[in-house]
Amino acid sequence: MDRVALDLGFIQIYWYSIFIFLGVLFAGIVIFREAKKQKINQDFIGNLIFYGVIFGLIGARLYYVLFNLDYYLKYPIEIFEIWNGGLAIHGGLLFGLITVILYTMKYHAKTLKVLDILVVGLILGQAIGRWGNFFNGEAYGAITTLEHLQHLGLPQFIIDGMYINGAYRQPAFLYESIWNFTGFIALLMVRRYKYLKTGQLTGVYLIWYSVGRFFIEGMRTDSLMLGNFRMAQIVSIFCIIIGIIMLIICKKGTGTRFDNLYKDNEKKEILF
Repeated sequence: MDRVALDLGFIQIYWYSIFIFLGVLFAGIVIFREAKKQKINQDFIGNLIFYGVIFGLIGARLYYVLFNLDYYLKYPIEIFEIWNGGLAIHGGLLFGLITVILYTMKYHAKTLKVLDILVVGLILGQAIGRWGNFFNGEAYGAITTLEHLQHLGLPQFIIDGMYINGAYRQPAFLYESIWNFTGFIALLMVRRYKYLKTGQLTGVYLIWYSVGRFFIEGMRTDSLMLGNFRMAQIVSIFCIIIGIIMLIICKKGTGTRFDNLYKDNEKKEILF
C-alpha cells in the first residue's frame, strides 16, 4: 500500500493527512449546519473548531508518544512526523474536551450544549479519519486468511491493503469506521427527539463510540498497552460509565420535561 497520495518532489502529501483533513472538513460542515439551526454565533463555533483541532491533534500525538516513549527518546525528531501515523483518538478527545471547557467558560456558554453540537460531527470525522490508518497500515486485527476476507465481500483494494507483515489481517479499521458512521446516523436520529435534554446527546455518543471501540480494540494487535491491559479498553469502560451517568442526570435535571431541552427554537442568535 503506497502511503503517498501525491509526490510533488519538494513535498509529499500522504493519504493519512488527506483523510485527517477530510474528517475535520466534514465534521466541521455538520457542526456549522447544526450551530446555524441553533442560532449560535458562527464566529464562536468557528474559533472553537479551530482551537479544538489544533489542541486535539497535539493531545492525540502526545498520548501516542507517551505510550511509545522508549522509542521516541531514541528518535525524538520523529515526534513531529505525524504524517507517519501515531495519533491516539483518546488523547485528542481529552485535549479537545479541555479546550471546549476552557473556551465555553471564557464566553460564559453552556459546555454541555456545545458538546452536544460537536459530537455528531465528531463521530463522522472519526469514521472518515480511520481510513488514514488503512493507508498507513495501522489499526489492523489478527492474522486471517484471504478466503475469509473475500467471504466478507470486501473490495480488492482493501484485501490487498490488509496484507501486512507477510500475512492477511482483519480490517479492524474498517469495522470501527462502519461503527462510527452508523453512530453518526444514530445520533442524527436521537437529535430529532422532541424532549432530548441538553447533555444527553453527548452521553449517547460516549456510550455508542466506546462500546464499539471496546470490542474492536480487542481484535487489534497494535494496541497501546498499560501493562497487560489495552489502554483503549480501559478508557472505553470509563467513558461508557460517564455516558450512562450523563443520560440519567441530564434526564432528571430540574423543572419539567420542557426545561433544559437541547432544542430551543425561541432563542435569538446568542452564545447560549
